Amino acid sequence: MFGIRQARVVLPVLFALCASTMTAQVKVAIINLQKAVLDTAEIQKAQKELEARYKPRQDKMEALQKELQNIQNQLQTLAGKLTPQAEQEYNLQGQRKQRELQRVTEDLQADVDRERQDILGRSGTRMSDVVKKVAETKGLDVVVDVSNTIYFKPALDITAEATAEYNKAFPAK
Repeated sequence: MFGIRQARVVLPVLFALCASTMTAQVKVAIINLQKAVLDTAEIQKAQKELEARYKPRQDKMEALQKELQNIQNQLQTLAGKLTPQAEQEYNLQGQRKQRELQRVTEDLQADVDRERQDILGRSGTRMSDVVKKVAETKGLDVVVDVSNTIYFKPALDITAEATAEYNKAFPAK
């Protein structure tokens, strides 16, 4: 237990520590991490490459959609004029095209999502390292993502600076 003599020594020390902590300024910055990553030259280039790589499959998907629409239009236009067998054949064609379109769409989406996640994961890790270096260079104590911030002064935003530093460290090839 504390005695009066020990309290006289400990309390002033505690007050001094608290006062020095309260007067020390914490340097804070804000970053829109998602924007910082998406604005990098590497991501811009990767996006264009993804679009080019998957364009043939996207075109196939659009062609299937047109074929399906044509079948549906034929069914509507020829309603009541087709034999039951012909109507059934159009319906079967439509079902096959619908299944093929669904398969192509799901496969394309899964492939694009997987590749995009790989690219963004790698870039996100690199951006975290860049943000740490920017924070150290600027003498920052804390960097907070804008998604967790209600208000901040624009002067605290280091998003553009982080993107520029990323582009220097990891130029798009």
